[in-house]
Amino acid sequence: MKSGCQGCRSSEPLPFDFTMAFHPIVDLDREIVWGYEALVRGTEGQSAWQILSQVDEARQYKFDQACRVKAIELAGRLFPKTEETRLSINFMPNAVYEPSACIRTSLETARRVGFDTRRIMFEFTENERMADTKHVARIIAEYKRLGFITAIDDFGAGHAGLNLLANFQTDVIKVDMEIVRGIPDSSARQAIVAGILVMARALGITVIAEGIETEAELATLRNAGISLFQGFLFARPAVEDLPAVSLNP
Repeated sequence: MKSGCQGCRSSEPLPFDFTMAFHPIVDLDREIVWGYEALVRGTEGQSAWQILSQVDEARQYKFDQACRVKAIELAGRLFPKTEETRLSINFMPNAVYEPSACIRTSLETARRVGFDTRRIMFEFTENERMADTKHVARIIAEYKRLGFITAIDDFGAGHAGLNLLANFQTDVIKVDMEIVRGIPDSSARQAIVAGILVMARALGITVIAEGIETEAELATLRNAGISLFQGFLFARPAVEDLPAVSLNP
């Protein structure tokens, strides 16, 4: 089936190679790995920044699509077949021309490798300035309709802040590491997290705290009522592999 999407027709092949590393998200209440986030890496050890710095506006659609395909293909090979472990994929809202058309490649890839699309979470960062928040709302609505999980990454650190949740509600928000860092000794940060949790519960949104590096950060956030976490305290990302995870750091 041919898409009417301009990006599908006109995007040029990428002039660089890349792959994915996987970083776990843990559920400490259930003592399981809740999912893995796919993170861009170079095939020769380049950092995410070195790859992303090559993605200009003309290449962002092709890169966004290629990231989805690479992440789903690797997840289909690496993830346990009998578990509900989720795959989290970052996407660029400004690279999605038409939600229903631009998701076709992801759906086709998932079918090809036998990966249940209900296990896929699409997360976007509010650090990316959005040209059209109504367009983003349409993307979120379409992805939810198709059964995907949706998430806002780096919540609290970007351009729009709470305005995003006023315009649309994702299934998940990931509290930014800048709020997490120093939280054991910061009453202000603790109050902010408490407020986020009250708001999330009222909206039916799941909260993940990311960037956890110390036991003190973990203990403070656990006491606040968070159960889902991501950070170096549990594991480092592994390139084209699932890392060993510490559920009792």
